[in-house]
Amino acid sequence: MTNSKGRLCVYNGGLLMARPARRILELAGWDVTTGVPGDGDHVGIWGRSPTAWRGEAIADWSDASVVSVEDAFLRSVLPGRVRNEVPLGLSIDCTGVHFDGSEPSDLETLLRTNPLDDTQLLNRARAAIEQLKHWHLGKYSGFDLSLPVPDPGYVVVIDQTADDAALQGAGRDGFAEMLMAAADEHPASEILIKAHPESIAGKRPGHFESNNGIERARLLTDPVSPWTLFEGAVAVYTYSSNLGFEAIFAGHKPRVFGQPFYAGWGRTQDQATFARRGRALTRAQLFAAAMILYPTWYDPASDRLCEIENVIAALAARTRAWREDRAGYVGIGMRRWKRPFFKRAFGSVTPMVFANSPAAAARKAAKSGRRVVAWGTSEATDGAFRVEDGFLRSRGLGADLVVPLSLSIDRQGNYFDPAKPTDLDDLIAASTDLPPGEMQRAERLVARILSAGLTKYNMDEVSVPLEGGQRNVLVIGQVEDDASVLRGSGDISTNLDLLRAARAANPDARVLWKPHPDVEAGLRKGAIAAADLEGLADLELANIGAIAAIDLADELWTITSTMGFEALIRDTPVTCLGMPFYAGWGLTNDQMPAPAHRAHGPTVVGLVHAALIGYPRYFDPETGDPMSPEQAVDYLVRMKDAPVQTSRLSYLQRLMKRTVGLRP
Repeated sequence: MTNSKGRLCVYNGGLLMARPARRILELAGWDVTTGVPGDGDHVGIWGRSPTAWRGEAIADWSDASVVSVEDAFLRSVLPGRVRNEVPLGLSIDCTGVHFDGSEPSDLETLLRTNPLDDTQLLNRARAAIEQLKHWHLGKYSGFDLSLPVPDPGYVVVIDQTADDAALQGAGRDGFAEMLMAAADEHPASEILIKAHPESIAGKRPGHFESNNGIERARLLTDPVSPWTLFEGAVAVYTYSSNLGFEAIFAGHKPRVFGQPFYAGWGRTQDQATFARRGRALTRAQLFAAAMILYPTWYDPASDRLCEIENVIAALAARTRAWREDRAGYVGIGMRRWKRPFFKRAFGSVTPMVFANSPAAAARKAAKSGRRVVAWGTSEATDGAFRVEDGFLRSRGLGADLVVPLSLSIDRQGNYFDPAKPTDLDDLIAASTDLPPGEMQRAERLVARILSAGLTKYNMDEVSVPLEGGQRNVLVIGQVEDDASVLRGSGDISTNLDLLRAARAANPDARVLWKPHPDVEAGLRKGAIAAADLEGLADLELANIGAIAAIDLADELWTITSTMGFEALIRDTPVTCLGMPFYAGWGLTNDQMPAPAHRAHGPTVVGLVHAALIGYPRYFDPETGDPMSPEQAVDYLVRMKDAPVQTSRLSYLQRLMKRTVGLRP
């Protein structure tokens, strides 16, 4: 916790009782309480809410300073009145409230007096703007990215909810004046009146119910992305909406009729004048003050204050879950022990249901509008999405029935099947065009993974000391009937043939053989007899962890193991005899031809962004709540000292397999 700021006496149920807001205030150093303010105490109010008068009256009576609290400018997927979500930050202002331009606020003072010339700060601001655009995020982000917008050349007029405190008393007449100005100043353009999401949901009325008699105008209630909408706009008109602020970073200089915090700094065309403002700021400076220095950002998964980069990542995860899961899913091929987790992870918007056959799944999907999603290579109808574990999976093995914290849904196929393009292939190919902010994010994620010593399964590591002076070639065994081997291998598809090829190509090296954990346990096919190891492997790394094994290697050989990916991010050269998802891009030494849909160009950082950020979804294993990759890494770090999970059902499963003679 930061240094204590003292007592904050509040008389608003949301600030006193609602845990997220109160918790953010506490983490920011405030002792939130009620009662009569004493010397040095402050009174907390929620903006200009209907209950704010209580706190203001007590502050006047007790001569206490007022602290105004509001949502930060990145809040949630949907407004709080539409969907209850934990906010990702607060604006805590000790001199005013940011939307009231009639008096100074902490934010206005920042914008007016802070030098805003720190290169690192401004670079962070530019990178964050790019990330918001990349993920189509804003204060509210419940957009449907598939919705089209009209051909470019239109004007956007932004509506707000009636009686919004940010309007400072403005009503229908003021909005009608704004619409008329848009029509007069752009006589040949179509006018799109962007409705507020709360008005679309029927929670609060807006100021426009139709085109207000202007034939070229129409009310836009479709949840289109403002980033897409602003791209085709020739002008943007707003009273004081936060969307006007966001329009600035989409390249516009919006026409402003109210007194929002972002007006008066040279980035807007202002109807009003601002005696205290007038300083010319760049977009990066405006963003740095309003989005980095002013808000108090919060990471609910780790229950800590954080930076805007963490908030963008968390909001992107929440938003992606809402956008992808709204139609709902019919699951097929999913074991019963996993179904409760799938329901929590993918059913927060529309409940997930299950079917026991492809035909039943198709019927349920057709009836309900849901999409069929099949586990792995399970039999399913054409067009079914495919779901698999992600590459940062859990603390413990899937074979031990440990619930995953990451899953990937692929609309085109299985990521381990190189026969045709997949969503993962597309993301890797597109990684060459990622904005710098997202590439920096991937670099930070890799650094965190490496410093924490994380892998896909995060088993306890046991290291083996080796004498130096000899080149070490690590050969990774796999489950031979695993789908990734069956679909992704070429002429060599067995562990013994893999080992022979590695030895033949490296006659003078020390060959280290690492069998797959499930094969070691006798659960799956792929064991090599001790006699066959003679002359091929110099040392068998039995029960050795992934990182310990990679740390020994000067080079790694595999058919399609994901340990090849883990070696790449640790700068270890990888030779592939098959075609895993990370091969064919010029990053590995490939012994079979790459498919036509893969080409050289992506970097390891781009590969990481695709495989660990863009492709998988992360979930809290207990609640199913969406997590960002960064939050998932934090979770795995917290779990590193916990015992590796092995369920009783898993123990019985292993015992039965051995009893009936399935051990190879």
